[in-house]
Amino acid sequence: MNSIHFFLLSLVLLNITTVINGGMTSKYVRQALPSIEMSLETFPPPSGHNVPEQVHLTQGDHDGRAMIVSWVTPLNLAGTNVVTYWIAGNSSDVKPAKKKAHGSTSSYRFYDYTSGFLHHATIKGLEYDTKYIYEVGTAKSVRQFHFTTPPKVGPDVPYTFGIIGDLGQTYASNETLYHYMSNPKGQAVLFAGDLSYADDQPNHDQRKWDTWGRFMEPCAAYQPFIFAAGNHEIDFAPEIGEPHAFKPYMHRYPNSYKSSGSISPLWYSVRRGPAHIIILSSYSAYGKYTPQYLWLEQELKNVNREETPWLIVIVHSPWYNSNNYHYMEGESMRIAFESWLVNSKVDLVLAGHVHAYERSERFSNIKYNITNGLSTPVKDLNAPMYITIGDGGNIEGIANSYTDPQPSYSAYREASFGHALLEIKNKTHALYTWHRNQDNEPVAADSIMLYNRYNLQTDE
Repeated sequence: MNSIHFFLLSLVLLNITTVINGGMTSKYVRQALPSIEMSLETFPPPSGHNVPEQVHLTQGDHDGRAMIVSWVTPLNLAGTNVVTYWIAGNSSDVKPAKKKAHGSTSSYRFYDYTSGFLHHATIKGLEYDTKYIYEVGTAKSVRQFHFTTPPKVGPDVPYTFGIIGDLGQTYASNETLYHYMSNPKGQAVLFAGDLSYADDQPNHDQRKWDTWGRFMEPCAAYQPFIFAAGNHEIDFAPEIGEPHAFKPYMHRYPNSYKSSGSISPLWYSVRRGPAHIIILSSYSAYGKYTPQYLWLEQELKNVNREETPWLIVIVHSPWYNSNNYHYMEGESMRIAFESWLVNSKVDLVLAGHVHAYERSERFSNIKYNITNGLSTPVKDLNAPMYITIGDGGNIEGIANSYTDPQPSYSAYREASFGHALLEIKNKTHALYTWHRNQDNEPVAADSIMLYNRYNLQTDE
């Protein structure tokens, strides 16, 4: 690049960002009005007799050789809890060897709502890096989908994750989801909590869980979503006779938490390709001696960076956030666990909750001990990079009030909706990009080549 080209590029970059304390605050302005919710009628149930709906996938074991298939039917008839699957063949002359997996079936009540029948079947013993066809339903109601398993766990296995948070079901949410789906690179989604926003409706209208499942099916039936639970999954409503937290979420979105030694589906881990992914619960007890605390302490010891060099943690409430919305809500969890993550050389911490986008530098704040006064974040190459991705587009609208000046730990921030991609290239490099929803197109507004903390501890 010659000096003229570099000068012109610099002018373009300065036109869209403001540089403060080394970080950048985008000048791109999105309207701060609440997003327009898509109506219940936008996502009607499929026509036909007892047709399966709300089909979605998540990883069904620790290393990627199992898949949990979930779906809903209005009636619990014989065979409706069975998934049939086979390896996709290249030749129509070869009859595929079809197998079946039987799932569990349940339903739940919430206030004046009764769910359909929720089926969850775990397909086990899958081959790595293989495309499978699967079917749910019976007779004329059969529906067919497909998925591809991840490559075998290993250090130099390329793999691409989508990253989404706080999605909801507005017209902005629709843009975010379909922008992600328009990029063929994404193989699985890391979801940082806040799914349907049913609890924003009167009496936690559970029909919005059904419409969210239908909205997500074109993506979630074809690639697995690895969920963290957000505050909008709590659904704690004793005033209407619903005192049990996370009830709808845990009925609808199971995971393989037992395979990682957890006692709760709210915190667990999976390994997928080159990545070890740890999911924590911002809204479950995490103080010393609690189950989540003890589990994470052991889980970090279990990580094998020779096999999975990329170590990713997902929470909902961000630990580093320079937006006035939800400011410092994640502080107590940061104090509890940040030193562990730094000592473990975690690569990325993903969070949602704040309805905007922000990426941090590699900073830590782990030297404070009440008496020494060392309470300022400092540059730390052992520290994770923190991503706030609560910008999916939900009904509550954009969070457009940033602190001023921009703190030194904040590298880039923008009050816009969008999604991100993490393209892991090998054991040392991964390309991270954030794609803004702008003028109906996904614009790559932020990108950085990440260096693995275990194998290449260099400043990006």
